Amino acid sequence: MTAQRTVVVGVDGSPNSLTAVRHAAAEAALRGAALVAVQAYERPETWFEGSRPITGPSAGEMTIGIETRLRRKVGEVLAEMGGAARQVPYDVMGIVGRPGAVLVDRSRGAELLVIGHRGRGAVASAVLGSVGLHCVLHATCPVTVVPLRPTADRSTPVVAAAAGRSR
Repeated sequence: MTAQRTVVVGVDGSPNSLTAVRHAAAEAALRGAALVAVQAYERPETWFEGSRPITGPSAGEMTIGIETRLRRKVGEVLAEMGGAARQVPYDVMGIVGRPGAVLVDRSRGAELLVIGHRGRGAVASAVLGSVGLHCVLHATCPVTVVPLRPTADRSTPVVAAAAGRSR
């Protein structure tokens, strides 16, 4: 039995991550792979309503809510893309944990890990954030970092890729 080929994409709901979903779906279509959209989250230890502590939703309830929204959003993105990307099989996962570590773990055995980049200003845009840096340094598969906006001299986003390390 052979494992299904996958492209993993990190999603946090931002416009940057939806750009990454589009890129990942196109890559999955080219590779004949399935798309796995992962949203990692850290559950607060204490919930407040105003200044009063309350009992928040359970991790299970949070995961169900995240996966429901994520499934809808990824489905919308694929439908907008059309073509081969529309037919890409996909799954979604909401996972409690630090985003960088969760994405590295879930991308083991994947063909590619795709993440969005949140550049803020000229200098910040040139530097990876903590999640992107963690993924580039620790993933065992190639990592593609997709910026939100195209560069001034190109009509498509410039994609930075790093080869995954063998473990």
